[in-house]
Amino acid sequence: MTGEPVLRLGAITISRDDYFDDSSGYLIRGGTFAIDDLLTASGCRWSSVHQAWTADGAAAGRVVAQLRGQSWAEFPSAGGQDSLPHLGLAEEPCISGWTVAGLAADPRERRLNRLARLPPELWADEEVLEILLGDAFPELGPELGAWLLERFGGFGGMLAADAPRYAEHPTLAPVGVVGVVNARERHVRLALLLKAVAQVMQRSLREQIQDRPVIGSWTALLDYLQAAMQHETAEHFRLLFLDRKNILIRDEVQSRGTVDHTPLYPREVVKRALELGASALIMVHNHPSGDPTPSQADIDMTRQVLAALAQVNITVHDHIIVGRNRHASFKTQKLI
Repeated sequence: MTGEPVLRLGAITISRDDYFDDSSGYLIRGGTFAIDDLLTASGCRWSSVHQAWTADGAAAGRVVAQLRGQSWAEFPSAGGQDSLPHLGLAEEPCISGWTVAGLAADPRERRLNRLARLPPELWADEEVLEILLGDAFPELGPELGAWLLERFGGFGGMLAADAPRYAEHPTLAPVGVVGVVNARERHVRLALLLKAVAQVMQRSLREQIQDRPVIGSWTALLDYLQAAMQHETAEHFRLLFLDRKNILIRDEVQSRGTVDHTPLYPREVVKRALELGASALIMVHNHPSGDPTPSQADIDMTRQVLAALAQVNITVHDHIIVGRNRHASFKTQKLI
């Protein structure tokens, strides 16, 4: 099947060149004269053979992202009308304003049918959450995802939030004894689901630094630490224990503190390193403020730990402070 419509907005359609081939490109047809500049800037190319614009998945995703906020009337429609052409198919508007043909009577099933025909990179953020949360909370509809993203500022803040924060949603408020954890409570079930998602993400990233020298996988290490720590609302101190080949032995959170302080005791660090037979380690903690600049207390504490470990011939490769979308390295700043 060639060119079956995937997305339609007015007279503009985006379709797979070959619907049954996930690696195939996309064809963009219809009233594209109004968005020629956008298509060119997004990496699309005009094909005289197809008499359509061609795009790979990334370029098509950029086009969709740009068009999501546009109103229907701003684009030409078939037959010169401002509404969608009637094609004899059930049309289900999605959150972005796009529509795709679907035949199911249930609105949620129609939305899922539409999303099932799209590559995941074209799903809107709210649609990702509807797929994830819809079966667990079918009665809440797609509005829950939009609320979570707006309340917590995006996916990272949403995944890092504590269960009581989810209870701020009026339909997730606890109905039992306040302060008692009960998996039957909606906000607790939501927390379990989202924490599981966060763990899947973090553990998949941690796989990239396991069974290989960490020093040679520095970018992968930083990606993992950012994902694991940048959205935490309290300071956490993490130690990565390495063997003599700099391969990760153990990744442990040693202490949890307050919004601007977490204790780390040099004697306990030495004890744990010796228990694990570590030859080196990397110190890591986060700054919930988002600013990874080392404080004088951070510098003093690091030097105390270095001095204690030096007495047992254990090396500290670096101390990394994780902030919001950035980090600070003591080694790079020549603080160690």
